[in-house]
Amino acid sequence: MTHRPADPKKLARDLLGRDYDDLEADEQRVLKHVAAGSFTGRDADELAQAHATWGDRLADRVAAVGGSWGFIVGFGVVLVVWAGLNSGVLQALGMKPFDAYPFIFLNLMLSMLAAVQAPIILMSQNRQAMKDRITARHDYEVNLRTQLEILRLARRIETLAEDVRALGRSEKD
Repeated sequence: MTHRPADPKKLARDLLGRDYDDLEADEQRVLKHVAAGSFTGRDADELAQAHATWGDRLADRVAAVGGSWGFIVGFGVVLVVWAGLNSGVLQALGMKPFDAYPFIFLNLMLSMLAAVQAPIILMSQNRQAMKDRITARHDYEVNLRTQLEILRLARRIETLAEDVRALGRSEKD
């Protein structure tokens, strides 16, 4: 027995009690999938990755590194070494410190790092928010499809039960 696609407009009326044209785009898309017996679509992360630009991927990597304990510990080591070298180690070796106290060059480097890193992390957060919206929409579609399929199966079971009862009554007669 082959599967014959159902009419999405009829499903909208039968299952949701509303006209197809009154439904939102997400609901119409789900009804089309239910009617055709096809899958809802790709995973939300796959969709987000498919539309990611080189800059998006770079922002995600910078945020992953900049927001890690490894970065904090590594950067702390750099700061301690910088301050140690410029506070006396180089003088003890007979060399002139390249950034003597109050470490003005270090402050400039830290300010520039923060000025560049903050917007990159914000870009990554915006991208994550977009992924979350895609995931929420995908979850909504999956849940709606599940509810529609359950309603559809319940209606089929009701119809079969009525047919069985009708057969039982006709056999008694």
